[in-house]
Amino acid sequence: MRFPFFYGWVVVAVTFVTMAIGVNARTAFSLFFPPIISEFGWERGVTAGAFSFGFVVSGVVSPLIGRLMDRAGPRAVMELGVVLMGGGLLLAPLTSAPWHLYVTIGVMVGAGSVCLGYSGQSLFLPNWFIRKRGFAIGIAFAGVGIGSVTLLPWVQHMIEQTGWRTACTAMGLLVLIVLAPINLLLRKRPEDIGLEPDGDAARLAGAAKPVSNVVDPVWAGTEWTLKRAVATARFWWIAFGYFCGLYIWYAVQVHQTKFLLDIGFSPGVAGSASSACSAFPARSCSAMSPTGSGGNGCGRSAARVLPSASRR
Repeated sequence: MRFPFFYGWVVVAVTFVTMAIGVNARTAFSLFFPPIISEFGWERGVTAGAFSFGFVVSGVVSPLIGRLMDRAGPRAVMELGVVLMGGGLLLAPLTSAPWHLYVTIGVMVGAGSVCLGYSGQSLFLPNWFIRKRGFAIGIAFAGVGIGSVTLLPWVQHMIEQTGWRTACTAMGLLVLIVLAPINLLLRKRPEDIGLEPDGDAARLAGAAKPVSNVVDPVWAGTEWTLKRAVATARFWWIAFGYFCGLYIWYAVQVHQTKFLLDIGFSPGVAGSASSACSAFPARSCSAMSPTGSGGNGCGRSAARVLPSASRR
């Protein structure tokens, strides 16, 4: 297969759109949270627990997603995520008891977000680039920030005009209609379609290897398994850092919209604040992506250790 441009940029574009919709479809729970409480009168802890339960599910299924990526490739993983997340969002409006939220928003959307979010994309996107890896991943992951400032205000507007059930249904349809077809374009690595990373020409036998930008060749060349990864200090420092960062962020984000409403802000302002704040973690993650030269050591380690460890 030959194209007038490097096919890796198609993969980046698909990832950009997938992250923009898939990650923010989960984040939109903060906007659904106030009207759900108002309608049912459930305790905040019980209602928000559905979102928290989704993270427990995410932690459980992450190793399984890695194994599926190894065996079936990104298209199977992404399409599974689309079905789970889209189905969860379409079924959530049928909620009449707290456990319904735990099944739909928690299990289905939570598991789907692992496939469509940072974890799933990091398992194959770095294969497509070496020199431009940081730039490419930064663009792809920036989709989360763009999606947060475009989709979340739209969701909030729909909630105000038609209610949370209609907005949730619309988000589910958007996931299915947009993400299902475009993720069929994905491939796991450029070699699968006769290409080389960065679009380089194939090297002839005996030709000099390109200059490597790997800081620690032994580390990068290690065949990482879960057993090997958990025996390293780097793995636990990365895991601890991500745990703390996600805990702090989502502990605020889930309750942010409801809190702003409680202290007198309008729904429009509260929704806009949520979308604006959601853009910052996306930019941070983009900045931490593995770069072609220098770059952030935490991002490089996360890209090499965590995805690899989740595969086995």
